[in-house]
Amino acid sequence: MDKTTASQHPLHEPALFREVLASWFQDVAKVYPWRETQDPWAILVSEIMLQQTTVASVIANRRFERFLEEFPNLEIISTAPEEQLLKAWEGLGYYNRVRNLKRAASAILSLHNGVFPQDATTLESLPGIGKYTAGAVSSFAFNQPAPIVDANIARVISRLFDYSEPVDSTAGGKKIWEWAGALLDKNNPRKFNSAIMELGQTHCSPKAPNCAVCPVANFCQCSDPLSLPVKKARRETVQVEEHAILYLKKGSLLLAKESGGRRKGFWRLPLRSAEKVSHLEAESTHRYAITHHRVTLFLYRSETQAIADEEFIPITQLESLPIASPIRRAIEASL
Repeated sequence: MDKTTASQHPLHEPALFREVLASWFQDVAKVYPWRETQDPWAILVSEIMLQQTTVASVIANRRFERFLEEFPNLEIISTAPEEQLLKAWEGLGYYNRVRNLKRAASAILSLHNGVFPQDATTLESLPGIGKYTAGAVSSFAFNQPAPIVDANIARVISRLFDYSEPVDSTAGGKKIWEWAGALLDKNNPRKFNSAIMELGQTHCSPKAPNCAVCPVANFCQCSDPLSLPVKKARRETVQVEEHAILYLKKGSLLLAKESGGRRKGFWRLPLRSAEKVSHLEAESTHRYAITHHRVTLFLYRSETQAIADEEFIPITQLESLPIASPIRRAIEASL
């Protein structure tokens, strides 16, 4: 897909670029619940929740609103048991994110007397808060002049400047952040950051860029938008097999509690080696993905001896326990 050559340059006429982008955004801005508030806690929750999770998934079933109803402030989340946190985050994946939310809330309470820092540098010093999240909270909650770069913005900027170095490399990322800072409207960073992000979600999308109606097409130096951004080679997909036991006894189900890894604190079905279940026939097969792993879960209905971290849990209690969505679906399909 080719586009016409730019007649302007975003850094030669930055004020005009910002004006055009802001005017477009004023007319088309989507309504999201996190855009309806300037509460830094709510904005931090939304930014952490939207990492590695699509907007559609967060909007579905009011995940953002429901989380804030349960944890409306720093004080409540800082004292919440981990099992309650994991249950509230169930289905969103990448569960260290909610642990980081609690750590950040505790740090604000202990180090800043419960007052949110406004500048991105101080926010980035909080545990679990990276450069993007710090800039997002600073600009969206406090309208501070902090640039941000997420996947959408990196794509927009790489195309604007026809930048063909990998945007996820150290040098490439540094250059993208440099341009983000140069383009930023320091008088209204909240609106500018929202606008350039939305441009990446709409006209400057990954697979179907609509350059013909892009509001900043005249500033874009790119002639082949589908070739950008360039990224480093993706990790190879790893195929994994899991063999799980479904053991029901007197209205209770044998479950194991995860003690390490990304799912620490979650409950799951007991796992056994392929050799241990070689005499059994799988009742059902379930597939799910986690990061670069593609997991095939074989489920066997059988009695087994409970081992460490395994215990019988009444079926009536399953709904209140944190159980990863793929495992919960496998259980519900089999009960």
